[in-house]
Amino acid sequence: MCFRSSFTVRFFGFSSRYKEGAQLQKVLEFIRRQRARFALKKAFYSAGLFIPYKNGDKTYRIFPKIHSVKIDDDQTEYVFTLINGMDPKEVSKKEYVFMQHFGANIELDGDHKTFTLTVYRKTFPKELKYNYDTFFPVIDELDLPIVAGMDRHGQWHVYDAIDEPGLLISGEPGAGKSSQIRSIITTLIQYKKPHELEIYLGDLKMSEFHLFYNIEHVKSVCIYPEDLRKMLTYLTEEMKRRGELLNKYRVTHVNKLPESEKVPYILICIDEFVMIMDDKDMKAMLIQLVALGRALGMVCVLSLQRPSHDILDTKIRSCLTVRMGFRVSDFSNAKIIGTPGAEKIAKETPGRFLLKRSDIIELQAPFLDEKHAEKILATYKSSDWKNRFTGDSRPSSEPLTDDILGGL
Repeated sequence: MCFRSSFTVRFFGFSSRYKEGAQLQKVLEFIRRQRARFALKKAFYSAGLFIPYKNGDKTYRIFPKIHSVKIDDDQTEYVFTLINGMDPKEVSKKEYVFMQHFGANIELDGDHKTFTLTVYRKTFPKELKYNYDTFFPVIDELDLPIVAGMDRHGQWHVYDAIDEPGLLISGEPGAGKSSQIRSIITTLIQYKKPHELEIYLGDLKMSEFHLFYNIEHVKSVCIYPEDLRKMLTYLTEEMKRRGELLNKYRVTHVNKLPESEKVPYILICIDEFVMIMDDKDMKAMLIQLVALGRALGMVCVLSLQRPSHDILDTKIRSCLTVRMGFRVSDFSNAKIIGTPGAEKIAKETPGRFLLKRSDIIELQAPFLDEKHAEKILATYKSSDWKNRFTGDSRPSSEPLTDDILGGL
């Protein structure tokens, strides 16, 4: 009996201490939330987001109503609503004030009434160097992985291009667009064997894809419009051939074709594709490839520097469901590509961009410079490579042994 009584006393003592600890924790959390509310009200005051009114000789201020404050290890999230009569545009205009109070690592989203301010404690790495081994575990189960980038929490964001085959990339020179395209192509070359993936490149600026000459996976690099026309014509015919195979075997995707009829995936990547959009035939072929490629294992990556409504019409935009918006000059350009906010990305953060899929998220792209890419790609070079639609044959950057000996 004494033993049981002693045990009961100890148990209730522990329970009492536990309750006191839990109550103290609640008090501390309440104090943290109150401090956070006060900090937000100070930001409202600095931004002039209040409605003044007088009561006798005293002037009072009505601030936006703070509905909730959620605090965890990674972030503090505020939800607030404006007082009727407040202009919601003033919130966006005064975003810099919130940055002055809470730092640059914030997100401010809202509509005409309700806004969410998220203050992050973690930030992006200053530079995210390309390392295939680092992200390989994340892409290992995907058919045709696109490595988008890393978020502020250190998580990689990837997706399968077989499920989302249309990608549009936009960004000013120096924003990181070229490195991202280089990274995407180089990753797929390492991930897939030449008989599993064919790559067709359009480089009308003649400056982006010279690294990919002589690569086994790459069937053509077109730098002239007339060669690009041949390439698109061939791909359109290949698209029809694959469609006939699906119809013949009554399947919905090339992945389901019998082993004897298996076809490689096709990646079509055209930099500054706007340069061919005035050509009705090439434009029609490109739209067809983007619109119908999903079931046929044909993926399109298109890029441009400065989007506009005239160039980027709704037909092609609606098919390019994934968007990567690097820094652009103004809100209009950012809105056209579907990544509003890309105009706010600082010049000091190359490689930072907004990824739009179902939602919009800010990411840092892995940086792959030309020298590093050349080292990676050297393994995949072929000595008898030919440029399919130009008849051009480029010598490998590494001379063959016979050539060296012949020069002795």
